[in-house]
Amino acid sequence: MARILIVDDANFMRLTLSNILKKAEHEVVGEGENGLEAIQLYRKLMPDLVTMDITMPEMGGMEAMKQIKQEFPQAVIIMCSAMGQQKMIVEAIEAGAKDFIVKPFEENRVINAIKRLGF
Repeated sequence: MARILIVDDANFMRLTLSNILKKAEHEVVGEGENGLEAIQLYRKLMPDLVTMDITMPEMGGMEAMKQIKQEFPQAVIIMCSAMGQQKMIVEAIEAGAKDFIVKPFEENRVINAIKRLGF
């Protein structure tokens, strides 16, 4: 079981992901709506894993991930985006993401991604 922080500007997406994770017996320790909140919540909650949307207001997921990884190199982050563009996936992985999930979320894909990371 992992302690997970969900970061997405869409409430519906956070709710969907939260339901998938709770069903798989993971603990959702916090939710954020943008990259700035993601950084603050990571520092405060120190989750095992973060699911991070790429496109968000104020600060996007890529920038937030880079800042979190700079401060906490051990951070485990899975990027999420409705845009399954190859370039974006490669960029996210090169920047330190451990995996990439495309929206809309498929329950099996989400659970398998987390299992592959050892949770």
